[in-house]
Amino acid sequence: MRYLLLMTLATVLVCGGCGDDDSDDTGGDSDTDTDTDTDTDTVTDTDCPLGEYSGGFKINTQSDVATLAGYTSISGQLIIECPSCTDLSDLICLTSVGGHFIIHNNDALTDLDDLGALTSVGRDLQISSSFALVNLDGLGSLTSVGECFFILGNYVLTNLDGLSGITSVGENLEICDNASLTNLNGLSALTTVGVELFIFENVILPDCEVCDLLDQLTSTPTMISVEGNLDDACTPVPASCP
Repeated sequence: MRYLLLMTLATVLVCGGCGDDDSDDTGGDSDTDTDTDTDTDTVTDTDCPLGEYSGGFKINTQSDVATLAGYTSISGQLIIECPSCTDLSDLICLTSVGGHFIIHNNDALTDLDDLGALTSVGRDLQISSSFALVNLDGLGSLTSVGECFFILGNYVLTNLDGLSGITSVGENLEICDNASLTNLNGLSALTTVGVELFIFENVILPDCEVCDLLDQLTSTPTMISVEGNLDDACTPVPASCP
């Protein structure tokens, strides 16, 4: 199935025209922030003095996270693929990622609370194979994803409540193989999915949740695929049941 391909190609996203591979995986200034204040309640300009990180960056180890301390944006793509990472507090200043933002294969990461300043992702946002991730509450400031938004194979993720600020996904929305996902209430502000909507193999997610999501969209995606979720009988039946 398509989502299995996506799970194995975290850095080259293949999806209905989404996600040309960026060539700027590394780059940026060599300076790092020496400020050790990670209190998200008191973030000030002093905590975040470095502005934009030029280029892209990949986090493979916990020590890599500190390289981005103090930056408010990244012009290229950001990949967090760090099975041992537990702390993203050095990313508290980050408000935007210009390219793809891929959070993949993070076995120890339980939340994204340190991404509370993030408001936009210019291209694709992928959250996948992060097997300890229990919620997305840290993404509460995020309002838009420029191209595709993938939520794939996060087995203990129970809800999407942290996504309540998102109003638009420029191209495709895919929510697949999240074994503990019970509802889509966190997408209550979403009105636009530009191209394709794929919601499948979320084994305890009632199909009625998808119907309700379709009802709230102001325009119908050009392709809709809903399968392998929990069969249920909607009462009353929403107008947009697939």
